[in-house]
Amino acid sequence: MTGANAGITLEEVLTLAEQLSPVDKVRLIERVALDVERALDTQRQRRSVSLLGLVKDLGPAPSEEEIDSARREAWASFPADDV
Repeated sequence: MTGANAGITLEEVLTLAEQLSPVDKVRLIERVALDVERALDTQRQRRSVSLLGLVKDLGPAPSEEEIDSARREAWASFPADDV
């Protein structure tokens, strides 16, 4: 944890939660679940980097013809009798 609550332990929170009424326990779970969901969404947004964005400085993408030509060239020297 960070901030002013950094000194509170999980055990202390659980001890306090046990003193809540069932209705307040449900409210606590709902609020904690929302906080966890927001944190996970934030992490997902940070991690979702487009692969195209990683290679955009390498120039334009090859055309289908260029890809086909490269494949033909690579397979031309591939030893077919080993297959």
